[in-house]
Amino acid sequence: MVNDKEQIKYPVGVQSFEKLRTEGFVYVDKTMYVHRLITTGGYYFLSRPRRFGKSLLLSTIEAYYKGRRDLFEGLALNSLTDDWEPHPILHLDLNNRQYKDESSLIAELNAHLEEWEAVYGNEKRHRAPEERFAYVIRRACEITGKKVVILVDEYDKPLLNAIDNPELAENYRSLLKAFYSNLKTMDAYIQLGFLTGVARFSKVSIFSDLNNLRDISFVDEYSAICGVTTEELNRYFRAGIEGLTKKLHISYAETLERLRLNYDGYHFSTESPDIYNPFGLMNVFANRKISAYWSNSGTPEFLVRLIKRDDWNISALAPTKIEVRKLESAGVTSTNPTPVLYQAGYLTIKGYDDEFDEYLLDYPNQEVRKSFWEDLVPTYLYSDSNQGSFSIREFISDVRNGNADAFMHRLETLIAGVPYSEKGSAEAHFQNAIYLLFNLMGFYCKMEERTSNGRIDLLLETDRFIFIIEFKIDSTPKAAMDQILQRQYWLPYRLAGKKIIMIGANFDSNTLQLSDNPIIRPLDIED
Repeated sequence: MVNDKEQIKYPVGVQSFEKLRTEGFVYVDKTMYVHRLITTGGYYFLSRPRRFGKSLLLSTIEAYYKGRRDLFEGLALNSLTDDWEPHPILHLDLNNRQYKDESSLIAELNAHLEEWEAVYGNEKRHRAPEERFAYVIRRACEITGKKVVILVDEYDKPLLNAIDNPELAENYRSLLKAFYSNLKTMDAYIQLGFLTGVARFSKVSIFSDLNNLRDISFVDEYSAICGVTTEELNRYFRAGIEGLTKKLHISYAETLERLRLNYDGYHFSTESPDIYNPFGLMNVFANRKISAYWSNSGTPEFLVRLIKRDDWNISALAPTKIEVRKLESAGVTSTNPTPVLYQAGYLTIKGYDDEFDEYLLDYPNQEVRKSFWEDLVPTYLYSDSNQGSFSIREFISDVRNGNADAFMHRLETLIAGVPYSEKGSAEAHFQNAIYLLFNLMGFYCKMEERTSNGRIDLLLETDRFIFIIEFKIDSTPKAAMDQILQRQYWLPYRLAGKKIIMIGANFDSNTLQLSDNPIIRPLDIED
């Protein structure tokens, strides 16, 4: 067993199968899935979150169809097939541009087409991209005598970049729909087609003509095609776990538990095993440090745009239930945030109700839960007008010490500078901002908490205090406090052994500032 971390190379960011195999990186053998794909043939689509190994999977398939048996020595595929005849490969990677306008997408397609035309002929170089693509597919097959393999990495990148620009998104859809339609019309010349992406677009847009495309994103037998299972963690990373155990000065079992809590918990079908985030694991073992690697690699821009555009109800996002058909068929353009968050990797399948054919979705692990709050706080809470005027440290201190008047006025300073979505209401955006802030601070927080007499706007709990807060918009603090008292919102918490503080506050919808001083009243026996 190798124990020195310098002798073990973990493939952080390595997406080339050839580089991984020739330069001695640790590789989790997924080639049994490649064998399943190549023997069944056809056309596939796989959706997985970013940095989950999609590019490496395509690179592995490409290496097989290049006939590079030498790269598969000791792997499952080497013993599963004797067919290593090379095939022509057209590999389209759309992950390298920002796609600010239609010309940038055309330029990217042209770059790939010109590369292929240099090998297979450029007689159609002055025609539309889809016509040139069809010609290259046919000529590649005719010249080599072998059917063509088409691999498309991050097919959805241009569409995601135009998520808040309907006109540009429609232009991209029209262009890509025509381009990808060759996967059906040129079927006689194609051995295998495989497309990957983060998001799924509804069949009425990109894939409406591709009824031969099989979506394996929710299929049990492919649920572990990307990522690391618990069995694979123990088989391939024992030395890394031992090294981390030594660095953290804890037991082996405790190390496994920390890894589970931070990086495990993904499920991509009803019968999926537990899946670890591979990007997080590789970084942990390379650095011998547990940290938020996946979340620190960047929040998907399309997700931030959707949040700003649609003003989602953040407090209701997780845990949540959704019908299987709605999750599996919804595109990223859906106004329902649940499928979008699933596709982005912030939610995953945690249960299945076969009676109602529903998935239960929740955050996969602690890293994702924490990063979700941290990534969304800047979206909702910070603007040019308030970024330097709000002290999180002082705010936390006020809440912990029960200084309600101080933290309410600090809250006012923050909220007053927050712009809200044109589609959303001031109240909805305000509630989302409050919910995000308190969750980020680590306090127990519930919005619209049900009681027998109604719903509490905000229930906030620390180790010593319970705050029952009623917010009004364009009313009065007295009306808010009267509602708390009349409906006895405090009643379920009177035996909690903590000091209960009731707060009635009113905000002006135009300025999102307190219209008057909040009414703050500790619970006493007369209540």
